[in-house]
Amino acid sequence: MVELRPYRQSDLDKLYDICLATGDAGADAAHLYSDPRLLGHVYAAPYGVLAPEAAFVAEDESGVGGYILGARDTEAFEDACEARWWPALRARYPDSASPATPDERMQRLIHHPPRMPRRIAEAHPAHLHIDLLPRLQGRGLGKRMIDAWREAVRVPAHLAVGGRNPRAVRFYRAYGFHEIERFDAFDVIVFGI
Repeated sequence: MVELRPYRQSDLDKLYDICLATGDAGADAAHLYSDPRLLGHVYAAPYGVLAPEAAFVAEDESGVGGYILGARDTEAFEDACEARWWPALRARYPDSASPATPDERMQRLIHHPPRMPRRIAEAHPAHLHIDLLPRLQGRGLGKRMIDAWREAVRVPAHLAVGGRNPRAVRFYRAYGFHEIERFDAFDVIVFGI
């Protein structure tokens, strides 16, 4: 039995673990990073710390194995990260002017986080990230998690997915997300609902 429940502060390390375990287009990214927390610093942990009201985890008998994270107001969340999340990480990690490794690319994002274009954030103010470990995939949990998240957030939302993750692209389209925009230079598709 899998329980979908609100995020707790004690789940923070699991956010990091799951983000890394799914961080290579849905596959394990542990072999790509020297620092196993870098990916989570950028894509998971700030949600648990700064927007816990829009964070849920999926837990089975083996523990937390998935999450859905997001923010009700993307622009406010980006501002909060700038004020309260990035400064400590910038002091810890150097900027990389010419990032060549995955670690350096994440360090670059810490120093220069992209902002969602206003044209997207105004029409779809909320945004989300969802990741499930393999043991929880293919069981209908993704739909259940998005349903619960949307019920809690109750505003139009967007998400970004890498083009290297066709399984996720198919899932979001099947759920009802529509393509808003493509950023080919980054191999990213932004979907909205």
